Order: sequence, then C-alpha cells, then structure tokens
Amino acid sequence: MLGLALSVLGAVLSVSLAGVGSVIGVGKAGRAASGIVSEEPEKFGKLLLLQALPSTQGIYGFIGAFWVILKLGLLSGQIPFISWQTGLAICFACLPIAIGGLASGIFQGMVSVSGMNIVAKRPQESGKGVILAAMVETYAVLGLLATILLIQGINIV
Repeated sequence: MLGLALSVLGAVLSVSLAGVGSVIGVGKAGRAASGIVSEEPEKFGKLLLLQALPSTQGIYGFIGAFWVILKLGLLSGQIPFISWQTGLAICFACLPIAIGGLASGIFQGMVSVSGMNIVAKRPQESGKGVILAAMVETYAVLGLLATILLIQGINIV
C-alpha cells in the first residue's frame, strides 16, 4: 500500500502545486484587470485573455495526475499492488509539472499584469503582452511533457 500511497501523493502534488500556481497567477492578473476595467470597461476582452493565461498550469497539473491514474489503472476499480520503489518513482515523476506549474503560474501572472499595463496605455499593442506572458507558459508545457515521459518510462511490476 505504501507504493500506491506514494503514487497518489505524486498525483496530488501535481494537481495541487500547479493549481496553486494558477490561483496565484490568475488572482494577481484579476486584481490588475479590475483596476483597469473600472476606468475603461471597453478593454475587458483584451484583459480577460491575459488573466486567463495563468490558469493553464492547473490544467497541466490535472493532466499529470490523470496520467498517473491511467498508468495505475485506478479507473478499473481494482487497487493495484505497487512496490514502494515504483511508487516513489511515480511520485518523483510528477514533480516537473508540480514544481514547474507552481512557479510558471505565479510568474506568468506577473508577466500578465505587465501586459495589462500595455493594454492600459496602448490597447492596439495588446498582442505583445500576450506573447510575453505566453513565453512563461513554455516551461509549464516542458514540465508536463517531462512528467508524461517519466511516467511512461516506469514499469509497474
């Protein structure tokens, strides 16, 4: 049971840490957008995109956790036996998206806030703010890919 618990812990970390990163990033961006929209409501659409960008890390964390669930066959209703070594490997395999999603979500929120400053002063240049914020996203995607590849490489014995 220790192996299964360690595996599930990895999935929980994946969802939780990446989700916290998204919550913090979206929250920072939402506060900034609220200030701008209170003065210029017509900019809401451009600001909404910038606020939504940091939410993807939480989705990536969920995908990482779902990959663990599929690997373990937990949707079948059977409780698999997993050695503690395999469970620990699965737990560690979840860390790239867990930690990467946490950091990326927070920093993408900060860059989104800066992009909102572009929208506030030069709305026609909003695409530049989106591109700058999307660059931070790259590292969450790489973390998710690393997690998926690591999980796929683990043999359940």
